[in-house]
Amino acid sequence: MNGDDVTDADDALPTHMSTEVEIDPVAAMLDVIDLSASGARTTEDIFTGASQPMPLGRVFGGQVLAQSIVAASRTTAPGRVAHSMHGYFLRPGDAHNGITFSVDRIHDGRSFSTRRTQAYQDGVPIFSMIASFQDEGPGLEHHAPMPEGLPAPEQLPDLQDLLSAMHPMSKRLFLQQPVDVRHIPSPIYFAVDGQPSPSQAVWMRIRKPLPDNPDLHRAVLAYLSDLTIQESVLRAHGVPWSTPGLNLASLDHAMWWHRPGRVDEWMLYVQESPSARGGRGLSTGRIYARNGELLASVAQEIMVRLPHD
Repeated sequence: MNGDDVTDADDALPTHMSTEVEIDPVAAMLDVIDLSASGARTTEDIFTGASQPMPLGRVFGGQVLAQSIVAASRTTAPGRVAHSMHGYFLRPGDAHNGITFSVDRIHDGRSFSTRRTQAYQDGVPIFSMIASFQDEGPGLEHHAPMPEGLPAPEQLPDLQDLLSAMHPMSKRLFLQQPVDVRHIPSPIYFAVDGQPSPSQAVWMRIRKPLPDNPDLHRAVLAYLSDLTIQESVLRAHGVPWSTPGLNLASLDHAMWWHRPGRVDEWMLYVQESPSARGGRGLSTGRIYARNGELLASVAQEIMVRLPHD
């Protein structure tokens, strides 16, 4: 997720590898995103949450993004919804331990509320976020159009097809995740096909229907926004995730929710990297509903180093 250690957006792959126990990855994700209130201090509201098991033992950044939004939203007035967040990943999180979230109620105005959320493990912050919430209402409206001419998700192979040649246990590791992801032109897990390019698109959705709770769908969209966003930097240089010695970590993350949408229906995540230099790469993204509505915009800077750097 973060800090100075290796991180991989596709770390969001639970490691429930037992052949004896079948899990529901969507239910497991929802259990993790849900938080418990653990009391309040004079100026802070405190919540606690669990961590998803991860292959490399580090907390998935999208999980902390979603949990931080949930914590902040529980301190706002009914009807105020998240419209923007800006956060910094400060330290690698330990996926074997829970996380404590403290929320500062910075400001409540007539239409907007501002909250600061700090995520802690072992008494030290691993993530810091400021988010803004707004009462939705009428106003000017436009959005950039969704790209045309891209293949539909049904025209693209799913992970079951792509990973058919893998060892059964490794294959199960990839398939036991709550998200259905289909790359355009193709994934870069093991190789980058075609000419290097600083852009890609990804169809994504949660694998099962979720409750009709707009706040939940906003939080899960934050979870999804950290999946694959780093790949436009890697694709620009022909670097797959499996490159020996690849060292990558998310440094910060910004997100703007523009319109409500359902994360259990297909969405198109259009991504590009405008720059990489000095061991840092910037990725930007736009998330569209299948009907072409722009749901959210995303920006993330990563640290990326190869063995020869």
